[in-house]
Amino acid sequence: MRGFALNFITSISRMPLTFAFQALLVVLAFNIAIFLRHDGGFPALYVTNFSSLVLPLVLIKSVIFTKMNTLSRWWRYVSIYDLVTLVKANLIASTVYALFVFYGPSGFYKVSLATLILDGMVCFLITSGARVAVRLCREYINAARRAYSKGSENVLIVGSGSVGQSIARDIQQNQNLKWRIAGFVDQDEARVKQRFQGVPVISSIEDLSPNLKALDIKLVIIANPSLNQKELRELVEICHKNKVKSKILPNVSTILTGDVSVNHVRDVKFDDLLGRKPVELDVSNIKSYLLGKKVLVTGAAGSIGSEICRQVSHYGADTLILFDSAETPLFDIERELQKKHPNTNFIARLNDVRDSWQVDHIFNTYRPDVVFHAAAYKHVSMSENNPLTAISNNVLGTRILANAADRYNVKHFVMVSTDKAVNPTNIMGASKRAAEVYVQALAKKSQTKMVTVRFGNVLGSNGSVVPIFQQQIRNGGPVTVTDANVTRYFMTIPEAVQLVLQAGSMGHGGEIFVLDMGEQIKITHLAEELIRLSGMTPYQDIEIVFTGLRPGEKMHEELLHDSEGVLKTSHEKICVANSRSHNFEELENQLDELHIACRTANLKEALGIVFSIVPENRCEKIHQSVNYKPIKSKILKFPTAASD
Repeated sequence: MRGFALNFITSISRMPLTFAFQALLVVLAFNIAIFLRHDGGFPALYVTNFSSLVLPLVLIKSVIFTKMNTLSRWWRYVSIYDLVTLVKANLIASTVYALFVFYGPSGFYKVSLATLILDGMVCFLITSGARVAVRLCREYINAARRAYSKGSENVLIVGSGSVGQSIARDIQQNQNLKWRIAGFVDQDEARVKQRFQGVPVISSIEDLSPNLKALDIKLVIIANPSLNQKELRELVEICHKNKVKSKILPNVSTILTGDVSVNHVRDVKFDDLLGRKPVELDVSNIKSYLLGKKVLVTGAAGSIGSEICRQVSHYGADTLILFDSAETPLFDIERELQKKHPNTNFIARLNDVRDSWQVDHIFNTYRPDVVFHAAAYKHVSMSENNPLTAISNNVLGTRILANAADRYNVKHFVMVSTDKAVNPTNIMGASKRAAEVYVQALAKKSQTKMVTVRFGNVLGSNGSVVPIFQQQIRNGGPVTVTDANVTRYFMTIPEAVQLVLQAGSMGHGGEIFVLDMGEQIKITHLAEELIRLSGMTPYQDIEIVFTGLRPGEKMHEELLHDSEGVLKTSHEKICVANSRSHNFEELENQLDELHIACRTANLKEALGIVFSIVPENRCEKIHQSVNYKPIKSKILKFPTAASD
């Protein structure tokens, strides 16, 4: 507040001086125009009528310049936009003055048209030249001050395009920054030896390393949005080897104002090194099934669920029902959404997908048009230690929710699944695969468009590897990795959710959509990179310890079953798994048996049923201890709200 008040007072106090200086420039321009028109002479008639000519001129131009806001702008930040405004202001002012001269009071001294045209041109050159001179002087002073200031750092900017030039201009104009621009480096060798914003392009990116030492660079700002994953990784690696700090600009499309500045420069994150191209969405299709609709999100307080809520709100849902059993996280996401989207109706409900009565009450009360099912127990080790709970939640909970969606004629039902459902080696994966099977089977007989979206790990989700590594680094290490060769797919949470929403708009019912996760990443490399991004050296400052694969963990994840093929879709990052079909009635009987097994805590029976639904599972140690045989006695049908 103090800064705003100080700037306002300063701008008010300088206005009279600016106004007077502008008037002097107008008078000077008029005199130069007369001088040029008459070949260096100054006719006596001009001298005699000077005051009657100049006073209306100053008055007219001052009023128009003030109306067009040319006086209140900061001259030291003059831009092309300001110069265009000056062109318009001078053109309008010269036209008004010409009308005054030719059609003004009778007997008024008539100025020639040539003089008036020259006056407009000279006035623009002088007024714009004065502004440019002020900016150049200020930038020269700032540059000189930095050159001789203690603690100034030499900065190299990667990328001399519009983004890099914006950063260079902002640094030059900001006297508080102790950064001295040593130059640009660029991918385009044709730009080498050129100058932009007065800053030379000293070399191509390939010659970055020797220039870091030769120019004593302390900071590299990566301002080239066209760099791919490999190039960005190499740049950051070069900076680490030369003990130079590196910062990056986010993709310009993520900066809402579109005006790139030094304020957007930040440290390089692992998300940046993931290096994936921005997702191109069919926004019209997504809006068509979300705009103005009632949307239910289960697991709304989780990492994926909360991001689904944010993006669904962005696409204009009328009502968003946030369904979760975690009280505090649900409270937090509701408050966040209410603040950002005051026109959307948010309903937070503390419920459990395993409770059929609660689920039925929610559907009967709010009648959602779209359901995103993101509620699941996802941690492999927790599911291995609590198998009945994981099975009950992931399989039976999905069944209850999907049945309710079918019963209440929901238009779209989207289930979030995981790559661990592919040839599962753990209870979590097997339970998610069983849930996929049920949704796919139900979709064949339902009017609801039911689809599943399968993807791998997401960066930064609750309990995922990246936050764990970051916490271990903050604690001084060691960073624990299961195996030196273990790999995983990774995707950012926003990207995954964008593709989930896109897949929801594409499905006709029964599809299992598989997201393009890119290349698998070695967890060891991930750990090493996170240590470097924290300003330390792997195996020296922070030790990496290998602990061995835990029960149920794979060395490498998969996105498709052995028997599955893929079909292309209209979106390059989404394909459809060509999965085998299941008999719905048989599946219903199996899940009725599973319900009884879970209610009676019969783990052996429950596992046997799940493994019979998912025969491709590889849970070998557990599988050997299970000998599942279907229950012969009459099954008591699992009650649903619709049938009672």
